[in-house]
Amino acid sequence: MEATEKNNWYEVCVGLFKKIAGEQYVLLKEEDLKNYDHDETENLHFLPDVVIKPRTAAEISEIMKICNEYKIPVTPRGAGTGLAGGALPHFGGVLISMERFNKILEIDERNLQVTVEPGVITEVLQNAVKEKGLFYPPDPSSRGSCFIGGNISANSGGPKAVKYGVVKDYVLNLQVVLPTGEIIWTGANVLKNSTGYNLTQLIVGSEGTLGIVTKIVLKLLPHPKHDLLMLVPFANLEKAGEAVSAIFRAGFTPSALELVEIDALKIVSKMIGDNVIPVTDDIAAHLIIEVDGNHMETLMSEMEAIGTLLTQYNCGEIFFADDTQQKAALWKLRRRVAEAVKLDGYTIEEDTVVPRAELPALIKGVKALGEQYNFHAVCYGHAGDGNLHIRIKKEGSPYSLNNPEIVPSLKALFTLVKKLGGTISGEHGVGLVQKEYMEVVFDAANLSIMKGIKKVFDPNNILNSGKIFDI
Repeated sequence: MEATEKNNWYEVCVGLFKKIAGEQYVLLKEEDLKNYDHDETENLHFLPDVVIKPRTAAEISEIMKICNEYKIPVTPRGAGTGLAGGALPHFGGVLISMERFNKILEIDERNLQVTVEPGVITEVLQNAVKEKGLFYPPDPSSRGSCFIGGNISANSGGPKAVKYGVVKDYVLNLQVVLPTGEIIWTGANVLKNSTGYNLTQLIVGSEGTLGIVTKIVLKLLPHPKHDLLMLVPFANLEKAGEAVSAIFRAGFTPSALELVEIDALKIVSKMIGDNVIPVTDDIAAHLIIEVDGNHMETLMSEMEAIGTLLTQYNCGEIFFADDTQQKAALWKLRRRVAEAVKLDGYTIEEDTVVPRAELPALIKGVKALGEQYNFHAVCYGHAGDGNLHIRIKKEGSPYSLNNPEIVPSLKALFTLVKKLGGTISGEHGVGLVQKEYMEVVFDAANLSIMKGIKKVFDPNNILNSGKIFDI
């Protein structure tokens, strides 16, 4: 990246930033900057030169104009819960924190829409619309802390994606500040739109490399009245994977279908002190299966039929969550798996996704690669849509970025994923840590088109430069 050296811009621009955002919202002290030098990606730290906390799109516009003029690297940041290094300021420069964009602007009950700022916590939004009988389904495990803007950036999913889809399926329109400072709306607040190129969907999943989102219009659904949850143990990990595909082939569409390997379950159960799920040594994995809808009799019938089907795959005794407390306990375990295994030393997480029926082959392949490359892996994730999270522990290797001890094994893993018809990220994004593997899944023509789009939006390559690919 070509950027003006810090001593050529710092003194002049910091004063301008203070005039735009207010002196108290421009952070310069090292102890303050350290709060923004990391996210949840491995063990990586990069200190920004300046942190700015603006409040309006107009303020961001003025900041971006200055940064574009001086070619200052800019890193947009949400809650810092990302797992691909998308919010890491690895070139220093300016970090723009969106934490003050924290308002739900309008819940439109007539049109089943909500307009929200990007700094709103996902679960806060979900609870606000639920009070009005409405439903925003995307629910990443970090929903209690992650921002809607970050979800837009990575096209997040979560357990309910298997039935309801991911973030892109709910975004109708976005207000975006471009790297050159212009403010645009990408679309319209309508359910159908074939007017020109779909800039809205281009921004979703672009990981903050094309623009900074400042307002979001989302589609909502009526909230389902009931849900049922069951836990199904398996003595064989691959059999659990086979059962996943069988459920859908039989005509069922659960609202969530999660897989948790027993090693991961032992770690998280110990961390939170909850034994709601049995962790005996004869169990290799559990499936967590949820169905939802408006008619309880129909849901009970579906659960019974799914349970009968799973007996063909050598499952153990099925546990049905009887009440809201038991459901909450099961979901608490599932949602805190990533946190628990990371604390246990599984610091490297991969976000692979394959066609659902290939899940058993992926699981088997991961275990074989662990033996070949001398790492230990635990598997968990959204089995219902083939999205398997793989956490890796290798002695002396707490991170993967440019790590010669890890890179060969990850290339082998992603080559396997590609062979199975999958790709290297389902919902976490590419960011900083996955970009060197883009050539595994894309040819030169694909990457050339992507880089061309980046240059159109960001001619000076200042906005989240070095994420997804290098230019």
